[in-house]
Amino acid sequence: MTRSNKPSIGAFTFFALAFALSAYFTFAAVQGDFGLFRRVEIQAEADELRLDLDHLKLEIAAMENLTRRLSDDFLDLDLLDEQARSVLGLLRADEIVIR
Repeated sequence: MTRSNKPSIGAFTFFALAFALSAYFTFAAVQGDFGLFRRVEIQAEADELRLDLDHLKLEIAAMENLTRRLSDDFLDLDLLDEQARSVLGLLRADEIVIR
C-alpha cells in the first residue's frame, strides 16, 4: 500500500468553501446593511437628530413664551409695542423717522 502525500481535491474544496463563507460573513458583519459601519452611521445620525430636537424644543419654548406674553390673560406692553413697530411699522405721534 502506498500513500500519497498530495492532499485530496475534496479537502481543498472544503477548506476553500469554508474560507469563502467566513470571508463573506465577515464582510457582511462589518460593511453590510446591518454591519458595524452602518450602525456607527445610524448612531451619528441619531445624535445629530437629538441635537436638532433639543434646538427645536428651545425654539418652541421661546415661541410659547412670546405667545403667552401677548395673550389676553397676560399682556406685555413692551412686547406689544415692539411687535407693532417691527411687523406693522407703526410709530407714535411724537417720534421722528430717520432713514
